[in-house]
Amino acid sequence: MKVTQKSQHQYRIQHILFIFLLLGSTGFAGWLSNEYNFRSDWTAGKRHSLSDDTTQLLSQMPFEITVRSYQPDNPTLTKAVNEVLKNYQDHKADFKFKIINPDIFLAQAKSDQVTRYGQTVIEYNDKTERIDNLSEDALSNALIRLQLDNKPQLLFLTQHGERSIGDDSETGYQQLANQLTLKGFDVQNINLINQALTLENSVLVLSSINKPLLDTEQKKILQYIKAGGHLLMLQDPAPEASQLALLAALRINVIDGIVVDSNQKVNAMLKLSHPAMVPILEYKRHPITEKMQYYTLFTTAAALVHDTTNTPQQGQWLATNLLITADTSWAETGDFLLGLAFDKTKDFAGPLSIGIAQQRQITLQDKKVTQRVVVIGDTDFIANNNLGKGANLDFILNTFNWLTQNEKLISIAPKNAPDLRLNLSAPVAALLGLVFLFALPIFFFIMGAAIWSKRRKK
Repeated sequence: MKVTQKSQHQYRIQHILFIFLLLGSTGFAGWLSNEYNFRSDWTAGKRHSLSDDTTQLLSQMPFEITVRSYQPDNPTLTKAVNEVLKNYQDHKADFKFKIINPDIFLAQAKSDQVTRYGQTVIEYNDKTERIDNLSEDALSNALIRLQLDNKPQLLFLTQHGERSIGDDSETGYQQLANQLTLKGFDVQNINLINQALTLENSVLVLSSINKPLLDTEQKKILQYIKAGGHLLMLQDPAPEASQLALLAALRINVIDGIVVDSNQKVNAMLKLSHPAMVPILEYKRHPITEKMQYYTLFTTAAALVHDTTNTPQQGQWLATNLLITADTSWAETGDFLLGLAFDKTKDFAGPLSIGIAQQRQITLQDKKVTQRVVVIGDTDFIANNNLGKGANLDFILNTFNWLTQNEKLISIAPKNAPDLRLNLSAPVAALLGLVFLFALPIFFFIMGAAIWSKRRKK
């Protein structure tokens, strides 16, 4: 190609235009990055983004949120804290935050009653919460508590061999009590022998009653139910007479036997060691379960039936079977030691209900109120050793939120990647080691030697 003066001139013009376009596009890209913020999270479960529950919570908070997080002079830590708080700010424009070094701003730290690094102060609508460690779960729980006008009381009945909210053993309820406190509930024991029941902003919890109720206690509970009190009753198989009286007042019957499930495929997948460990894989549509996506696990549970006959004095209960077992389940009435086999003459075939939520409208002092009750045929599923299994924790938290008529409150479940661990059997691990450490290197060495020898001969 012949280079002329004209072509050289055109080339210079093209070169200058290219430089201007490059600089212009770079400047425009910089302006866009300052004016607009776009972020995409491609991790499994979107672990670096706020959960849908948290974003919904922020949308329900109309007032400004102010956060002051007290951190040491550590750039890496400051960057991580800033990332967490920036996630909240991206979803709520009036979410204001500062990261403060308490060693420098001593007066501010003293005013906020900060005693150590890592503490964070949250202010909303003239109320204040403090958390010791910053995470989505901790911060969102604090925001939930700030929304509450009054802490709902959860009253756990005692003196009858019930599970204790102060017991840290495998069968105790201490972990449950800690989680409920984090969610803004006021968790207390109640002794009906010398204490009165209050209807205002409270839920009575009956769990694992091993001794008969006294007549005075039974009358107090029956009057509480009649007056519209909210109740959670956790009932093991074979209830005694005083428990049957309470269940009758709720129009609920307990089927004889213990619920078992013979689905070996599901039991193997979930690593369940006994058929009396029954998973619930699907849920009926209800505010308690509508957001649940994982299984719940129940052990030696009782099957329940709602009695649809109501007298005018009892009011019309609207009941929902929350927890329905699979078709492969049944209520076993025989001795487990003699083996498990469905006997159609004695046992009750599945699917069975092991959890019922019900509510009714009643009139008290010329005022209509909504009464809510949940009965579950198991007391083990929220014990310390079972609370973290499946969605047990989410289920019980949602249950208490519904009972206290605070459905907008949520459970922030931790986000875990589904593919972080690879479990290999010993033979498979040995085979992989043999292939990658010995077989492949030897193969590549032989191939290389053969190619080298062939080329050398040429």
